[in-house]
Amino acid sequence: MSGTNDSGKEAAAASKSAIRVLLVDDHAIVRQGLVFYLGMQNDLDIVGEAANGVEAVSRAAELKPDVILMDLFMPEKNGIEATRDIRAMDAKARIIVLTSFSEQDHVLSAIKAGANGYLLKDADPADIANAIRGAHAGRPQLHPAAAAQLMSHVAATQDHPAAPAAAPTGPASPDALTPREAEILSFLARGYSNKEIAAACGIAEKTVKTHVSSLLSKLGVADRTQAALYAVKNGLVES
Repeated sequence: MSGTNDSGKEAAAASKSAIRVLLVDDHAIVRQGLVFYLGMQNDLDIVGEAANGVEAVSRAAELKPDVILMDLFMPEKNGIEATRDIRAMDAKARIIVLTSFSEQDHVLSAIKAGANGYLLKDADPADIANAIRGAHAGRPQLHPAAAAQLMSHVAATQDHPAAPAAAPTGPASPDALTPREAEILSFLARGYSNKEIAAACGIAEKTVKTHVSSLLSKLGVADRTQAALYAVKNGLVES
């Protein structure tokens, strides 16, 4: 009997510590797929669903989830409007847009509305689960295609390149990077994944990961998105 009680306590403790997720999408089949996969993750707990933006705002206020997966185009209220409304209610809300659209306008609108991440629905389910964990930890989550759009916007909107800028956290010149690291950085700035970089450079994906880790350390940035931003802002790659 005590073993049964212990199992119940362990399950309750695991549920309490799990990341609470709200799914928002107007297609039931999409929500069902996410529930099936994410529900198998011990550290993730699907606490609710919403089929449109109005429901999303209401459910977010009611459930106070840790992370919200938000579709963009839905009836009654779209994902951008819902994201803006939810962030107005709770400035600490973690929202990841999950959509089929990677156009620059959509990426920028989502980020400006307060989204903490932007993923495409063709992402591997494991990557979506990891993005939820990352967003919960306060790290921005961007699909490579969305990152590429953001990089293009940053490059296009730079003005007065000769004007003094805030001191960078990384090296003042590309000389601190090896030729291979500089090459990989250029691919990062264009939104390539490690697998795509490995194929383009003719090296193992594990080797790419090692180079990425090294250049992040040299640049003094936390992740590949920040490294790509640094590269574009400092003219280390062609925009």
